[in-house]
Amino acid sequence: MLLVALPGHALTREEAKAIASGESEARIAALNQAVLTADEKTAAFIQAMADDAVKFTADKVFVIKDDKAYDPVSGVEQKLPDDAEDVVNNNMMRGALDAAQAALKLTSKDDAVRAEAARALFKEPDESRLPMVEKALAAEGNPKIKAQLELVRAASLLTSTDKGKRLAAAKDLGESRSPDTKLLLNQRLADETEAEVKAAIVASIASIDGSLVWGDRINAIFSGISLGSVLLLAALGLAITYGLMGVINMAHGELMMIGAYATYVMQGIFQRYFPESAFGWYLVAAIPVAFMASALVGAVLERGVIRFLYGRPLETLLATWGISLMLQQLVRSLFGAQNVGVENPSWMSGGLTLLSNVVLPWNRICIIIFAGLVLLAMGWLIGRTRLGLFVRGVTQNRPIASCMGVNTARIDTYAFALGSGIAGLAGCALSQIGNVGPDLGQSYIVDSFMVVVMGGVGQLAGTVYAAMGLGILNKFIEGWAGAVLAKIAVLVFIIIFIQKRPQGIFAMKGRSAEA
Repeated sequence: MLLVALPGHALTREEAKAIASGESEARIAALNQAVLTADEKTAAFIQAMADDAVKFTADKVFVIKDDKAYDPVSGVEQKLPDDAEDVVNNNMMRGALDAAQAALKLTSKDDAVRAEAARALFKEPDESRLPMVEKALAAEGNPKIKAQLELVRAASLLTSTDKGKRLAAAKDLGESRSPDTKLLLNQRLADETEAEVKAAIVASIASIDGSLVWGDRINAIFSGISLGSVLLLAALGLAITYGLMGVINMAHGELMMIGAYATYVMQGIFQRYFPESAFGWYLVAAIPVAFMASALVGAVLERGVIRFLYGRPLETLLATWGISLMLQQLVRSLFGAQNVGVENPSWMSGGLTLLSNVVLPWNRICIIIFAGLVLLAMGWLIGRTRLGLFVRGVTQNRPIASCMGVNTARIDTYAFALGSGIAGLAGCALSQIGNVGPDLGQSYIVDSFMVVVMGGVGQLAGTVYAAMGLGILNKFIEGWAGAVLAKIAVLVFIIIFIQKRPQGIFAMKGRSAEA
C-alpha cells in the first residue's frame, strides 16, 4: 500500500491515457510528471498499472477490480468495451513504475518505508524526479535517509544534459563508497562523452575500489574469526576426550548433532507451550539442555564402551565409528532424514553495518562471543576446580592418582561427559548458522581432529591458536582461489606443519611428554 501525503492534484483522464498507452519513453515521461503532483487516485492508478490491472481503448482507460471495470478518475463502475486492450508493460516501464511507487513513499511517516524508497530510487535514477527528491530532502529529519536521498539526487544529476551538474554528481557519488554506486558510475562511464566528466567518474570509481578493498579485507578477517570460533567450539570437547584422555572418538560429530537437535526440540517446546513474546529466549534455555543431552550420551558411551578400550586407540576408533552410525540412524528414525529448521531469535537477526560492503551478522557475532565464554569456562574448570585437578592428575599419572584416593573410573566418566557436553554446545551454536540434519557432525569431525593435533595434544591454548589460524587462513585463501582450492591448501599446510613439528604448536613438557 502506498502511503502518501502529497498536495492534491487530481489524476486526469489525459494523464491516465498517456501513462497507459503509447511509446514507452512517452509513457514514462507522463508517469514521472504525474508523480510530481500525485494524489491518492494517482497512487492507486500506478499500483493498478504495476499489478497489470488496467485496460484501455482509443479514448478511455479502465481499472479492473474483481472482474469489474472502473474509471480511474471518478472511481465509478463502467461497462468494459469489447475492444478494450490490456496494458503491456515492458521491463523499462516496470522499472519506472517501481521507481514511481518508491517516489510516492518518500512522504511516509515510517522511517523504514522512506529508507526503502530512497534505495529503490537510487537504482532507477531520473532527472525528472528531482523536484520530488528535493522536496523530500527538505522535509527529511533522519540523517541516514537524508544521506541516501542526497545520493539519489547526485545519481539523478549524473544523466543531466548540463556538463557541470554531471561533473559535480560524479564527484559526490565517489564519496559514497558503495558497490551500487560503482555500478552506476560504470554504467554512466560507457555513455559519457565529455573527457573531464569521464576523468571524474574514473577517479570516483578508483576511490570506491580502494574503500571496497578494505571492506573485503575486514569481511575476510571476520569470516575467518567466525569460522575459527566454530572450529574452536567443535574442537574444545575433542581436546578433552582426545587431547587429555587419548580416546579417538569418531562419534564426536554425532554428539554435536545431538546438541543441535536438542536446540530444535527446545524451539518446538517454546513455540507450542510459551507465548510468542517469549520465543526469543528458547536459545538461552537450549544451551543447558544441549549440554546435558550430549553429556548424558557421552557418559553412557564411556561407561558402556570406552572404559573397556583405554590404551587401545584403534579399537576406540572402530567402536566409536560404529556408534556414530547408530546415532545417525537413531536421529533419522526420530526426526526423519531431512534437515529440520531452527530459527534465529529476533535479537540474533540482522547485522552490524560498518561499511557499505561490510555487514557483520549478529548470529556470527554471538557465536564468537559464545565460543570465548565456553573457552573461559572450560579453562577455569580445568585449571581452577577440584574436578579439573583430578582430571589433570588422572591424565598425567593414573596409578599415582589412584594411590592418592582418586576414583579414576568416575573421573574418566566426568571428563568424557564434559567433553561430550561441550560438543553439544557446539551443536547448539551451529544450529544458528547452518542446517540441522543427521549428517551435521560429519562436516566438522575431521577439521576438529586437525585443530587438536595441530595445536598440540592436551594443550587448550594450542587448540585456540590452531582454530583461529586455520579459520583465517582458510578464508583468505578462499577469497583468492575459491573454496575447494582453499580446503586443499589448508590440508597441505597442516601436513607439512605436522611433518616439521609433530608435537603441534605447543608441545607437552615434562614427564607426561616422555611417557
